[in-house]
Amino acid sequence: MILLRHGQSVFNLHYGATGEDPDIPDAPLTPLGHRQAEAAAEALAGEGIRRILCSPYTRALQTAAPVAARLGLPVLVTCAVRERFAASCDIGTGRTALASAWPQLDFGAVAEVWWPDAEEPHDLFHARTTAFRSEMAADPDWAHTLVVCHWGVIMALTGRSLDNGAWIRLERDERITLGE
Repeated sequence: MILLRHGQSVFNLHYGATGEDPDIPDAPLTPLGHRQAEAAAEALAGEGIRRILCSPYTRALQTAAPVAARLGLPVLVTCAVRERFAASCDIGTGRTALASAWPQLDFGAVAEVWWPDAEEPHDLFHARTTAFRSEMAADPDWAHTLVVCHWGVIMALTGRSLDNGAWIRLERDERITLGE
């Protein structure tokens, strides 16, 4: 399975410069973030991807779009790989508005309000990412699946920190042990 961190978002840009939450809900990509998404599409073209799963956050959808276009694949939207809710950028956009903005995507499995209303506890986030990994480990398309997601999800699944627009291949039998 390949995990792709979304490109740089407006939130990432401001938070990186100030260390303070800039109060930007569901932050979109910056111009650099769009370039990172295009670069990822080019780099991933030869990786044998047959399926794209994506978080419903705008920054992830914008990152998945050029990959999907380049590979001629649909994007399957799933809340299982949404970021841990902890900052303003983790306030999402409602399903109806997403479906209007992305009419080619199916948001049928996404609730109208799909993000929590308070900070997601670490144990619940860990349980969610562990369940996702277990479900995917049983999937015969594991090796051919791209997951467009977030720093926290990638850290939880691999124990590694990735920069915006970077990707990593996770082997099915790779064991990750993280300190608490």
